[in-house]
Amino acid sequence: AVKASSTKERYVVRPEGEVKKKIALLDFGLKRNIYRELVKRGAEVTVCPCTTTAAEIKALGADDIMLSNGPGDPAENVEIIANLKEICKLGIPLFGICLGHQLTALAAGAKTCKLKYGHRGANQPVISPAKQRTFITSQNHGYAVMADTLPESVGQMSYFNANDGTCEGVDYLKWNCFTVQFHPEANGGPKDTEFLFDQFVSRMLAAKGVINNA
Repeated sequence: AVKASSTKERYVVRPEGEVKKKIALLDFGLKRNIYRELVKRGAEVTVCPCTTTAAEIKALGADDIMLSNGPGDPAENVEIIANLKEICKLGIPLFGICLGHQLTALAAGAKTCKLKYGHRGANQPVISPAKQRTFITSQNHGYAVMADTLPESVGQMSYFNANDGTCEGVDYLKWNCFTVQFHPEANGGPKDTEFLFDQFVSRMLAAKGVINNA
């Protein structure tokens, strides 16, 4: 299902003004507003097929990597999960949304499960323990990451669903990576979590600063 939803060829979306950064966006069935939010922040976005390898990502010279949403059972995407294990090792800042969140967790050794009813709609409450607040989010998924299967040395749950306690986000410790289950790019709203795109860009700038000062 993912391969049928993904672009077959790479294409580039550029901002009108100065290009401040270059982002590789892996397309698992993306929503266009993902790259619109990135372009709005001065990014040149190269949309890549779902089977893109770590070597191909490295050759693009991307400052960041973005993983999109997509359909179906995440565990079925064996080839993509294997690629992500190597992509995450590149050390390039990475942000995953929805299916991208699930696939990253599987690459890290966690498991996913099918939800009885799924999370649908634009009023899903998500709690951030670190920020001590609840965000209203847009969601449309039938699977969830099982947070208790994620090794503590690899990552930790950063958001959870206020209704059923399921994992809604992960901050990774061994990779320069964070992911969320919900849709911060949802154009119809709510807009509570658009700040995650700014957080993503900030991580890239910090990484570039480390490289430049090395």
